[in-house]
Amino acid sequence: MQDRIKYWKGIEELENAPEFEKHAHNEFPEFLPVSESNAEGTPATGKTHRRDFLKLLGFSMAAVSLASCEAPVRKAIPYLNKPVDVEPGVPNWYASTFFQNGDYNSILVKTQVGRPIKIEPNNLSSLTSYGTSPRAQASLLGLYDNNRLRYPLIKNNEADWTKVDKEIMSRLGKVNGKVAFVSSTIISPSTKQLINEFGSRFANFEHVMYDANSSWGLLSANGGVIPGYDFSKANVIVSIGADFLGSWVAPIPFAKQYIQTRKVSSENPTMSRHYQFETRFSMTGANADVRVPIKPSEEAAVITAIYNAVTGGGSSAASISNAAAVTAAIKELQANRGKALVVAGSNDPGTQAMVTAINRALGAEGTTIDVAAPYYTKQGNDPQMIRLINEMNAGSVGAVLFYNANPVYDHPLSEKVASGIKKVNFTLSFADRVDETAALVEYVLPDNHYLESWNDFEPKKGYLSLSQPAINPIFTTRQMQESLLIWSGSNTDFYEYIRNNWRKVATGDFNEFWEHTVHDGVLENGTSMLLVNTNVAPAAPVIKVIKPTGIEAVLYEKAVGTGDMSNNPWLQEMPDPISKATWGNYVAMPRSMAEEMQVVQGDVLKVTMPNGGVIELPALVQPGQAPGTVAIAVGYGRKLESMPVAIGVGANAYPVATVVDNTVFFTGPVKLEKTDAVIEIAQTQTHHTIMGRLIVQESTLAKYKEEPKSVTEYVRIATHEGPAKPATISLWDDYEYKDHHWGMVVDLNSCIGCNACVISCQAENNIPVVGKAEVLNRREMHWMRIDRYYSSNVDMETKDLGVVERYDKMEDPADNPSVIYQPMFCQHCNHAPCETVCPVAATMHSSEGLNQMAYNRCVGTRYCANNCPYKVRRFNWFAYPNNEKFVNINTTMQTDLGKMVLNPDVVVRARGVMEKCSFCVQRIQLGKLEAKRENRRTKDGEVVTACAQSCPTNALIFGDMLDPESQISKTLAREQGERAFHVLEELNVQPNVTYLTKIRNLA
Repeated sequence: MQDRIKYWKGIEELENAPEFEKHAHNEFPEFLPVSESNAEGTPATGKTHRRDFLKLLGFSMAAVSLASCEAPVRKAIPYLNKPVDVEPGVPNWYASTFFQNGDYNSILVKTQVGRPIKIEPNNLSSLTSYGTSPRAQASLLGLYDNNRLRYPLIKNNEADWTKVDKEIMSRLGKVNGKVAFVSSTIISPSTKQLINEFGSRFANFEHVMYDANSSWGLLSANGGVIPGYDFSKANVIVSIGADFLGSWVAPIPFAKQYIQTRKVSSENPTMSRHYQFETRFSMTGANADVRVPIKPSEEAAVITAIYNAVTGGGSSAASISNAAAVTAAIKELQANRGKALVVAGSNDPGTQAMVTAINRALGAEGTTIDVAAPYYTKQGNDPQMIRLINEMNAGSVGAVLFYNANPVYDHPLSEKVASGIKKVNFTLSFADRVDETAALVEYVLPDNHYLESWNDFEPKKGYLSLSQPAINPIFTTRQMQESLLIWSGSNTDFYEYIRNNWRKVATGDFNEFWEHTVHDGVLENGTSMLLVNTNVAPAAPVIKVIKPTGIEAVLYEKAVGTGDMSNNPWLQEMPDPISKATWGNYVAMPRSMAEEMQVVQGDVLKVTMPNGGVIELPALVQPGQAPGTVAIAVGYGRKLESMPVAIGVGANAYPVATVVDNTVFFTGPVKLEKTDAVIEIAQTQTHHTIMGRLIVQESTLAKYKEEPKSVTEYVRIATHEGPAKPATISLWDDYEYKDHHWGMVVDLNSCIGCNACVISCQAENNIPVVGKAEVLNRREMHWMRIDRYYSSNVDMETKDLGVVERYDKMEDPADNPSVIYQPMFCQHCNHAPCETVCPVAATMHSSEGLNQMAYNRCVGTRYCANNCPYKVRRFNWFAYPNNEKFVNINTTMQTDLGKMVLNPDVVVRARGVMEKCSFCVQRIQLGKLEAKRENRRTKDGEVVTACAQSCPTNALIFGDMLDPESQISKTLAREQGERAFHVLEELNVQPNVTYLTKIRNLA
């Protein structure tokens, strides 16, 4: 089976271009980064003179000498009156909640001596009981952002809160015209109630919610709420453009539900079947069993065909392109009534009304859709926002207050928003920095970070949660809700306001109830508190057909979301799950379009948008992109001094969105022109090659049901006694583990490629951010990566084709390849190749199966990196802390404030030192010490690595393989000889990481 599949990491490797072939064998580039330009002042060519090399060497020797002779000065200031609950070195945990632009997580906040240093999932939440999103993990960095406002501003001048309150209360009392409070979706019951009470003071008040990535079409088709989708109860899932694992509505709850029907075993060999019709190659599409590329203008035909077949007994699928896939999807939907689910990403109300009718006809309501528990994570009202923009420009709005909203940047009518603000007499923003909207208003009153605030949340009806401050406000900021209370003349602070509001749902003694709820962070007893506008006229199931006009562009979210986290370097450097690109956006186009335009990857294209605006972005040749379309990510193109990390990174693509009948459509026609410029795209992973080796393994559900032991290919070594396992033939003595033997199992069926583990590992282990230039130099520092493999299924045993013809045939599926994700980190080999070549024994084996690094012993020969077949070791080319080169890149290590996020249990590595995954040895040691205090062994689940703890699909299983009752031991015992395999087993390095073969439920 395996010899029928060719895996490749990118177009470069698939086409094996001469330039790629030339450098494929080099782990690192051949040049030394001595300077940004040469002696003549021209851009560096990548070559260097001998004298520059000697200068570099001389500097290195001097730096090492100085470092060895001089120690930095440190001051230790003891507690005079130590808080009772704070012990240095012992973390405290606080239950809280992260919510931003639809991304919801109930979380635990780890603090060390009063400073939050890590985000973990709150297992008491049934919505997000395990795992977090990458943005939730990275949100911690926003707390220590040195670019947050430190004080309120009046007309861009520093002010104090007393003066601010006096002026605003006076101004609000004299407002002439409508008072508008503009925000993104608010799921806080107490905040919504407070805003309504604040607005009741005015004769004409309106709370307008809009979302930069709107779901108004879905809301208007379902009475103002999002249906309570439950993917775990669906045998068949059909998605038309909905990236429900990535950024659509509630991705973390959806991922948890979705993966429950994707985990297989020989005892339960059943899986849901997932059809994905989409334009761009999304993370959800990468996990689908059947993926069909379609244009945005073709969505109407696909949905109409399904609607006609399901509700009317007939089908028009034969008249559309991709008819076979649509017909197959229809057939399975009809055969699984009551156990089927259809979702769509379109923002057209008529389209969503048709999808609602399809689900109703399939009997989804009450089964795969919980009608009693809708989602509240998206409430933005497009017509209401557009009407307000027109009213502002007409001069009928007297005051406008912006909260978690930046329409001057992220609304397709941004120019009208900007002109409207100038016509409003009183303007105010609660932004935490001077963003595009805040730069135009009179008052900027910085809100607290969510980790400095009290709040409550209801993401789904009957599912309540709380957030509490894990640290006092770092700057002179104030929570928005506190401001509204003060301006309303109330003497109550927002903490007491929340408590008073929650008395409505309390049982028994209130103080007892409150303390218990704050401790747990969640309350899921079915009570609901959030006021939601359900007075929405239901849309008619009539699709607004998009006429194909030239090149169709679609917008989507990458790691930085809609742009509010653009200044977060962890997210900027997080590789995109599909393209593996970092630091910026680009024009993703199909190979056919690139060949037609004679464009190669990196060529800069001039993109003319629907509003006539022009942006310039590099081209990225993306397998699986629908013909005649391009995809561009939003959230980039910031030009603000308050966002130095994001300055010059990408371009703002929001004007690609179009407004039709007061609804925002995140697609539009664009014109592309090739320029003479070139911008290199910093991608990870593509500089590693596969070379035809057996790295990942996959099979089909049909084959797995037939014979579970046939789905995985095992390497055997030829001996005089016949084929033998590589582990049985060795020149080395095996280790004997007497107490613990730590290991990990990675279920490839469960990994969706979200990168939450990557960001969690970065936060836990003080991993530096290196920036775009260093990523281009192949020097990214992530201790783990999610390798994305494209695959082409071709019969390599075809006898009537030559080698060239066979490989040409392999390139055909590049227009719509399959994708498989594989988390890759240090394999902690029992026969580790790195250990045998280190001249100073800096890398060694522990008595518990860990490959350890003694940083202060490492002299940076990089022999270990050269000898590692998995390419998971990282070298510190620079001193990343306190380095001007990385001042706006590796922000966590440049200032005293930024360094507050660093984990004190993990050392910050120095220049010239090799580093890599340690299986979070600090957590292992802590777990062992806790068990030792109680005179017992560690229990399964007490020690969990950062990556495993943050995984929303439980794809990573970590534990003690010597504990027969541990989950990892039971999994290995069950899967041995079936799905369990080691990567590059033929090398006999004997990894402690085991992978489980991916199973696809092909149609």
